[in-house]
Amino acid sequence: MSQFEVVRDPLWNNIHLDREALAVVDTPAVQRLRYVRQLGHAFLVYPGATHTRFEHALGTYHLARRALTQLAESGARIAPADAQRIRLAALLHDIGHYPFSHALEEAGLPAHEGLAQRHLSDGPLAAALAELGVSADSLLTLIRGTREAAPHEPLAGLVAGSLDVDKLDYLSRDASMCGVPYGVIDVDRLLASLTLAAGRDGRQTIAVHEKGLAALESLLFAKYQMYRNVYWHHAVRSATVMFKRLVRRALADAHLRVDDVAVATDDGLLQELQGRDPTGLARALRERRLAKRAIDVPATDLPDDTADWPAGDPDLLERVESRLAREVGLLPGELFLDFPAKSAMLDLDLPLVRRDGSVAQLSGGEAAAHLGLPRVAAELYRTARRLRVFTLQPATVPERKVVNLVCAPRDDVAARLASERALL
Repeated sequence: MSQFEVVRDPLWNNIHLDREALAVVDTPAVQRLRYVRQLGHAFLVYPGATHTRFEHALGTYHLARRALTQLAESGARIAPADAQRIRLAALLHDIGHYPFSHALEEAGLPAHEGLAQRHLSDGPLAAALAELGVSADSLLTLIRGTREAAPHEPLAGLVAGSLDVDKLDYLSRDASMCGVPYGVIDVDRLLASLTLAAGRDGRQTIAVHEKGLAALESLLFAKYQMYRNVYWHHAVRSATVMFKRLVRRALADAHLRVDDVAVATDDGLLQELQGRDPTGLARALRERRLAKRAIDVPATDLPDDTADWPAGDPDLLERVESRLAREVGLLPGELFLDFPAKSAMLDLDLPLVRRDGSVAQLSGGEAAAHLGLPRVAAELYRTARRLRVFTLQPATVPERKVVNLVCAPRDDVAARLASERALL
């Protein structure tokens, strides 16, 4: 009898689940991911984008197995226990994910990586891991992925790093399911170019061989294209800002608790929100009646040092939106300001093994010595971003005044709100 269970996947064909994976896949915490869409409200724009975190988890696990096999075949010595932890961390890396993609983190809820602890440390999943003899803390270290949290894990970069299996799966899967050509990545070449080398601190870590540079650059460009054309598509962002306001209102009114949101499914949460929704936003989202663009300004038209408070301070943003709505003749909750940010979108930080065996570091300005894209990364990032104002009712919103407001420092904006001065 085979020690593997085979799952058919539309992206990677056959995914072989080993005994350890099978032990955790059928726990309620993992099965919940079947009902959490990978791309949130993107299906309102791309009808095929209904794939789930569960599919992505299986794909990430599959690529982790392939990466480990390749490293072992190239001579890396990997202890069975270390390989097991990497496979399980890849499978469970999104175990704490909220419904509707990253919208709720933007709304001010804690990062999903931190929520993984409640699933890994309690309940059936924790029991399954204990039965396997796997430490939940060791998996959390890999999932969180910070350099400080995993100083002695040379393979940690496979789970969370510049060239991790998470990115390889989600970029490929999202592009395929959306039906767009932007996420085409040479996954085989990238996996074949993985190796181990000494990092900045002298410890062994995941690295890329020089033969994989072209494929690595294609991954970065695919990421840029997916953000520009899919993740930050204007209609996707309209639905996202409406949903954020809807959830924040429900939490403020005590109709929802953060702990309940963290374990909800997409449809379960939306159904709960529709039950008590004074805003009407839940029904509008269900019927795809989205807020329309009143302003749409490319970030390339804004100063390089534009303030980041619209993306980093959801409480201030909501107060600004309510004041702007009043100043242009709308009701609170009928205007949404959106300026998403992901400053590390095109960052790299991993060793490069040259053909002669020497090692360089792909990070910051050093990356530009080996790749063309990092030299223009800042400008590409700006071309991906757009400042938008969405409204539920027609309204004239003065573009230049909104731009000036967004460019103002956070403390200045907060002071103007406190003084009841007009924002426009």
